[in-house]
Amino acid sequence: MTEPKLTLSQLFEGYRDPATIKNLLGQIAAIAPQLPQPLRIMEVCGGHTHSIMKFGLHQLLPDNIGFVHGPGCPVCVMPKERIDQAIVLAQQPNVILATLGDMIRVPGSNSSLAKLRGQGADVRALYDPLDCLTIAQDNPDKTVVFFAIGFETTTPMSAVLLQQAEALGLDNLLLHVNHVLVPPAIDAVMADGQATVNAFIGPSHVSVITGAKIYQAAVDNYRTPLVVTGFEPVDILEGVLMLVQQAINGEAKLEIQYQRSVSYDGNLKAQQLVNDCFDLVEQFRWRGLGDIPASALQLKPQYAHRNAELRFADVLPTEAVDDHKACMCGAILKGLKNPQDCKVFGRGCTPQTPMGSCMVSSEGACHAHYKYAGVIL
Repeated sequence: MTEPKLTLSQLFEGYRDPATIKNLLGQIAAIAPQLPQPLRIMEVCGGHTHSIMKFGLHQLLPDNIGFVHGPGCPVCVMPKERIDQAIVLAQQPNVILATLGDMIRVPGSNSSLAKLRGQGADVRALYDPLDCLTIAQDNPDKTVVFFAIGFETTTPMSAVLLQQAEALGLDNLLLHVNHVLVPPAIDAVMADGQATVNAFIGPSHVSVITGAKIYQAAVDNYRTPLVVTGFEPVDILEGVLMLVQQAINGEAKLEIQYQRSVSYDGNLKAQQLVNDCFDLVEQFRWRGLGDIPASALQLKPQYAHRNAELRFADVLPTEAVDDHKACMCGAILKGLKNPQDCKVFGRGCTPQTPMGSCMVSSEGACHAHYKYAGVIL
């Protein structure tokens, strides 16, 4: 007789157990007075931000321990000119533009993909990049452009899409690549000396692919503790406890709390797949962080025939576009400001009427604060 499968809530029940959470908070509170200075922990990933806000973890820690939101939301860090390029692509004759989730609603300079779709453009939101294969097969007389976005987590899927398109000979399927990398973003936050961050919670899903090894340089260069944790309350609090212990001991180490999914070396097969398909871009502009060297990927030269930026180079805008003057997404992504510091937060800028990318994305810090912390108008 086979045992019944556990539901998702049952699988995560232990990681949300009130007694375990209370015990961890007690351990943290007991040793927090030993910290040599306040611990400002940047959770790089937007998924962690939402878990912290959803479960109120930021309100349960001692006063000398706090969270700082980081640039780990791929939609949030995409500059307006890249979004403008997606909009222009969707306006081209016989083009179907496909992309993932929140990108549809992110405002560009004068419009968004959602508005464009409402005006009749063929813009499609996908859950799986491989759906582009079916779309291309079903529409042989049209050009399908996949606006690829995401950190190291989603890059292997774009690589699989690329290789499958090659194997199937789908000449009408192109990619507009916007895959960015976590370590250079951490460097950008730390290198200018403005951020008062002295500990990191490392991204989970990214680390499943890359392994925790990609953060070793940041730990060594900035003498900053970093713990890779899962997304559940127990995961995050165990990570906080590990960071507090490191800080008290005067240590700066790379540790893995999320050992049930993350290893030091990561998924070597996925890493090789990405290396087979992509090269580093010499420089890429991030929303709020500016130009960061070697921080993004582009198709290898042998796949130039699938590069939408090359195919439509004569119509794509390339000039940098600044954010709305009232929007503070840039400072929020650097960990220098909180969403409530922004004058338009919850007023002119809401998830329904977003002025900035941090409010649009389901992983954005402004979205998390609006959804879970309440809004004072």
